[in-house]
Amino acid sequence: MPILLFKLRHVPEDEAEDVRQLLNEHDINFYETTAGSWGVSLPALWLPDERQEQHAKKLLDDYQQQRQAQAQALQREQASTGQSRTFWHLMREAPMRFFASIAAIIFILYLCSIPVGFLFP
Repeated sequence: MPILLFKLRHVPEDEAEDVRQLLNEHDINFYETTAGSWGVSLPALWLPDERQEQHAKKLLDDYQQQRQAQAQALQREQASTGQSRTFWHLMREAPMRFFASIAAIIFILYLCSIPVGFLFP
């Protein structure tokens, strides 16, 4: 029975390619499923051979720890140099989107706070 090894939904393409390459380098047989035409299926990497499961999971765990350490180091570096994106950076990048979002939130809160009988007599 096939074993789900790695889900690919919301995974950056560089990470998915790294995982494929890692499995190929270690001669681990796998196959890939896509999300399908409508995007409702599970895009993932699967192992057809149960005997390779432990080795593949160990490789993926090591890779994930390494990738996490790199991401945290990059985040610390960006924070120390002032290059990290903050709330204010996002607001300055797209002020119209920011104020439209705030207006939409206020409008929805207004609609939720008025009595229903007042809207539809």
